[in-house]
Amino acid sequence: MNEFIILLPLLGSIIIGLGGLMSESFRKQEKLIGTLATLAVALPFFLILLARMSFDPENTTFSLFGLSWMEAGNLNISFNYNLDELGILMGMVVTGVGALIHVYSIGYMHGDKGFYKYFAYLNLFIFAMLNLILGDNMVVMFLGWEGVGVCSYLLIGFWYTDMMKSVAAQKAFVANRIGDFAMLIAMFMLFQHVGSLEFGSISEAVSSMSEQTTFWIALLIFIAATGKSAQIPLFVWLPDAMAGPTPVSALIHAATMVTSGIYLIARMSFLFAGAEGVLMLIGIVAALTAIVAALTAIAQNDIKKVLAYSTVSQLGFMFMALSVGAYTTAIFHVMTHAFFKACLFLGSGSVIHGMDHTHSVEDPQDIRTMGGLRKYMKSTGTTFWIATLAISGIPLFAGFFSKDEILTNVFIHAEHGHTIYFLVWGVGILTAFLTAFYMTRLAYLTFEGEQRFPQDAQPHESSSLMTIPLWILAGLAIVGGFVGLPYLIGHGEFHVLNHWLGGVGESMVFEIENANAAIEIGLMALSILIAIGGVLFARSFYRKNGVQGDAILKQRFGGLYAAMENKFYFDELYQLIIIQPFEWLSNTFVRRFDDKVIDGLVMGTGTGVGRLGEIFRKLQTGIISNYVVLLTLGVVLMLGFLIFG
Repeated sequence: MNEFIILLPLLGSIIIGLGGLMSESFRKQEKLIGTLATLAVALPFFLILLARMSFDPENTTFSLFGLSWMEAGNLNISFNYNLDELGILMGMVVTGVGALIHVYSIGYMHGDKGFYKYFAYLNLFIFAMLNLILGDNMVVMFLGWEGVGVCSYLLIGFWYTDMMKSVAAQKAFVANRIGDFAMLIAMFMLFQHVGSLEFGSISEAVSSMSEQTTFWIALLIFIAATGKSAQIPLFVWLPDAMAGPTPVSALIHAATMVTSGIYLIARMSFLFAGAEGVLMLIGIVAALTAIVAALTAIAQNDIKKVLAYSTVSQLGFMFMALSVGAYTTAIFHVMTHAFFKACLFLGSGSVIHGMDHTHSVEDPQDIRTMGGLRKYMKSTGTTFWIATLAISGIPLFAGFFSKDEILTNVFIHAEHGHTIYFLVWGVGILTAFLTAFYMTRLAYLTFEGEQRFPQDAQPHESSSLMTIPLWILAGLAIVGGFVGLPYLIGHGEFHVLNHWLGGVGESMVFEIENANAAIEIGLMALSILIAIGGVLFARSFYRKNGVQGDAILKQRFGGLYAAMENKFYFDELYQLIIIQPFEWLSNTFVRRFDDKVIDGLVMGTGTGVGRLGEIFRKLQTGIISNYVVLLTLGVVLMLGFLIFG
């Protein structure tokens, strides 16, 4: 049965894709296509849930009918999968949230001429993601790793006739190739030192590897993770990925592709436990990414761009947890983030859907043209606010538990002698405040205050196909954090997630050792004050000033705000130091080499053959006596060679 967890999304993609290509009548059956695609993802969710209920820690691996992929010397790769504690948790998040996004997409993509193609790509994306998180060896994992990259390219550029969307898809594809190259080198090094690419074999061999080897392999894997999980310097593709359909943004940003790097480092926690220098680098990069993305989000007016930079910032929080060895905490935030961020993105899609149909608003994604929408879109507005409170870290919402746990672990780690983490913690606290501020700004300017769209416009609530997934995700954003109650309550006895993931390996388990209860209470109180203060301050500020609040911030912060508006000029920097030099090199040397040498060689070969033909053509005179003379000369030469040779 477990094989169908992997195969159903692939079969769904094949059936829908071929059916759409071969039958015009099938392409028109939107409900049938949507139902098939959703079942292809929902059924694996229930199969994983069944595996959770009958879980046997001694029997977690399975294969696709014993299929062998490749054999070369000592390398023997089979399609083997591992449905262990981490795989079950990630699988439920991917297929559960993925199924809700499929349902939402039926309403969102209604009437699109590429409807069948969209769902074929979506199913293929889930198939790739399941290979990534369940693969029992790095080659199968890498198949999924590359697969989600290809599918993201297809989905981001789904409306490819728009050049901006095509460029965004290319940017995502190229940026990820940099990290993927690092991953390949890491795999080569692991095979050289371990002789296997199975996670179990690598885990057993890590203790015998030198510190230098462990450091470089861990560093390469982290570089790969910065690509997929959008950390500085490879984060620039993620905000541009908003060019795709909004459900795609939710799928990429919430539960799948961007969590790949966090999952991989958590899966290989046994390796990173011996690479303290890499962990420290992860912490520094994570803190820098979190604060830069949060500041950028404050100055954005596109509803999806704000959420995109929010995702980058939240990924920074997850990497902070990884950097102090709190792998379970990172996965905890992956889970809670999947709930509230999917709700936020799908909510933004509902807003865009409702505003776009008014035909009176030039840019249906600009929050400056919105305001007062909750009166027209009660379900969307209410669920969006719930998810906003969750990501802001308001107590008892899901985001509070996971974010507070991250900041507590970073502080305790710093207190135990790793003083640089005090800086990481300080950045985390500031970023938490900024998160509450920019998310409240987004929600307030969109749904509250005065109406800023034309009077004749009539925004409307989305269909139940779109609002039901919003309510389910909002509910999960409320209760999802209770699987990880703070360590103060029963000394971690009620942290269900930590107990569950502890079965993966000792490196996944963490305990806040020798922690002072007063310090923990103080840290939690500070976290609560920061979250509530950020929400109340932003609400008061924009309630008083409306959209003019941005002008006040711009005037007050001057150059910093200009940098925030321009995304700290990262794209311009890449254009200056990478793209322009390569274009100059291409135009100055490569193109000349191509024209003079390559083309010259090809053209010269053709010219030489033509001239040789001209010479031999002169021998073809049509005069028989000449042929007899040549034949006689040939015979004489052959006889001479036989006699004297």
